[in-house]
Amino acid sequence: MSSMNSTLPPVLVVPAKPYYYTFPPLKTALLVIDMQRDFLLEGGYGHIEGGFLDAVQASLAPTERLLTTFRQAGLVIFHTREGHKPDLSDCPSSKLNRQAAAPNNTQHSKVIGDRADMGRLLIRGEYGHDIVDTLQPWSNEVVIDKPGRGAFWNTTLLERLKARAITHLIVSGVTTECCFDTTFREANDRGFECCAVEEATAGYNEEFKSCTLQMLHWSQGLFGFVANLEPLLRCFAPCISAPGASWINAPPQTPPTFDGDLTISGLQQAYRRGLSPVTVVEAVLSRIEEYSKIDPAVWIYRESSQAALDKVRRLQIKWPKLNGRPPLFGVPFSVKDSIDIAGLPTTTACPPLVRVPSESARSYEILLSQGAIFVGKTNLDQLATGLTGCRSPYGIPRCVFNHNYISGGSSSGSCVSVGANLVSFSLATDTAGSGRIPSAFNGVVGYKPTRGLISARGVTPACLSLDCIAIVASNVSDARTVWDLAVGFDEDDRYAKTCAPIPRHINSTGPQAVSFNFGIPSPNALQVCSPIYRRKFDDVVKKLQKLGGQLQPIDWKPFENAGKLLYEGSFVYERLASLPDGWLEQNRTQLHPVVESIFSAVVARNSTAVDAYRDLQAKALFTRQAEKVFEYSAAGVDVVVVPSTPRHWTVTEVLAEPISTNSLLGEFAHCGNVLDLCAVAVPAGTYSVEEIQGAADGADGQLPFSVTFLGRSMMDAETLDIAHRFDQATKNDM
Repeated sequence: MSSMNSTLPPVLVVPAKPYYYTFPPLKTALLVIDMQRDFLLEGGYGHIEGGFLDAVQASLAPTERLLTTFRQAGLVIFHTREGHKPDLSDCPSSKLNRQAAAPNNTQHSKVIGDRADMGRLLIRGEYGHDIVDTLQPWSNEVVIDKPGRGAFWNTTLLERLKARAITHLIVSGVTTECCFDTTFREANDRGFECCAVEEATAGYNEEFKSCTLQMLHWSQGLFGFVANLEPLLRCFAPCISAPGASWINAPPQTPPTFDGDLTISGLQQAYRRGLSPVTVVEAVLSRIEEYSKIDPAVWIYRESSQAALDKVRRLQIKWPKLNGRPPLFGVPFSVKDSIDIAGLPTTTACPPLVRVPSESARSYEILLSQGAIFVGKTNLDQLATGLTGCRSPYGIPRCVFNHNYISGGSSSGSCVSVGANLVSFSLATDTAGSGRIPSAFNGVVGYKPTRGLISARGVTPACLSLDCIAIVASNVSDARTVWDLAVGFDEDDRYAKTCAPIPRHINSTGPQAVSFNFGIPSPNALQVCSPIYRRKFDDVVKKLQKLGGQLQPIDWKPFENAGKLLYEGSFVYERLASLPDGWLEQNRTQLHPVVESIFSAVVARNSTAVDAYRDLQAKALFTRQAEKVFEYSAAGVDVVVVPSTPRHWTVTEVLAEPISTNSLLGEFAHCGNVLDLCAVAVPAGTYSVEEIQGAADGADGQLPFSVTFLGRSMMDAETLDIAHRFDQATKNDM
């Protein structure tokens, strides 16, 4: 995720023990440990335990200064709170009974969960459990509730840090000898390069604090570094006082003008400089109106100017200060019209299936809670069935580069709305490549997360077991930001992920921090690509090698075989399973002709339950084989890189041969859903239209090329890291 400060240097250096601590600020987070009332105030758990409050309270002012500096620099901040569920089901008996079980204990008899002056001790939701007033987290900062001393045990801290591409941690908080030390060592085990701030940590015993810090930096930094507060603050000072720094305490007398930058990081910086979100949304609505004259098929529903601006003004009332706003404050976005928004029709581009939901999709609600501004619902291939963008009764959206060429589908309108710079991002879906193919054809990023990380509740099913929320954005960093905010277990989503695989460490220093292993399809598999696409893909392989990638041979067969299961096997029947009984016969004449022919062909197959079970068994086999490709060893690869699609069709070509042209587009995309991979389609340069058409009419201009990074299920952060580096390198070359 990008910082809101454009003045930060690539690397900062601070004097520390055992030697200078070097850290990249854009990949560094401040981790503030357990600055809770229960540990710092009279009557809290620490006080009852006999802790010396003056000692721990000495860390309050230094921590506040450190927190203020990180906020001024626009950097990532995490807070932790130790505590337990009210029913104590997450509290081990050894911890719960420790005090009561001590022989000859005369100190006190209270245990975790007992009532005290600030409520039940160390219980989530109680007054004493929360962070002290002077260090209260802002809305754009992450709070991790932990049941143990270490902040990585039984929490999402590692996943949240990886999601924000963090490799370095500056650590403060209490108590030094307990939760601070445990978390610091846990972080070191996971590969983070950590530095403790001596004045901003404290314990109940000064001697223990000194010994703990010495052990951390002993033996040439066995666990990490220890620095003093003042030198650390001084190394940040130039970034904070520079003209481009983002810290402003009051609105400027003359608000800045809008420069047209709709990237999330660009808007965050502009809003912190005093730009009004009203100005941005007015400009966005004007752009949408103008672009509708060029391509009237992008939108199915557009929010009225009054409704959109009313939402903006309510946001301004809720968040009047320029700092501390939620990450998506004032960020305009679109929504694919197969995703529910309460009170608005969900059409799925299929008139007989239109309904008006009373509840919005969970993913949509999360984005609103983070300050995003909804501006409209976008067109799509009917019933999300297709990869061309040419199967909607609401018209055919066109490629933003050349209107003779298809936009791709099924998330056609979503990708055009981002590619035409009408919105910052779009909430789309991906069942067989629907979020990636149209992104590739419109020069934007299309990201399909691991299924179940973002709730799919409130999405009209295409293939329920494969459907994923997809994120379309102009760059990988923005897609990552939206993903990080939208992730969350939804117990009402039957396919939500409940557990993570064994976590992989990060590489924060040395050559390992920039190296990675990647594989590509076999030469035979790549023969399906057009000559231009094959040449462009070869260029991508060379670029990845220059970025530190090591090309390794892989077995492409499980990916190829899994892709074929989607439409050549019985899985396509799931598209009918989500429709009411008899619906197809009753509504056949109202369907788009191509969609109707597809469904009729499915019915005519007469597949059996035996066929379905054989395909499920094959899917399990191919999934296991693909896992070996990504195995956690020197022989495994971090990503498999593929052309997002083999070629780019014209609208005329697709209308002439709607089935065969569509089928080819999913050659490298279908496997991502069947194998439950994460996948990121990233722009990879352009090529001349004239290379395809010669000097024919309409052959001027450029078309985009794109590659997709496939990663193992639940390895989203690692896959996004590599995709982000490639995205940055490509943009730097342009």
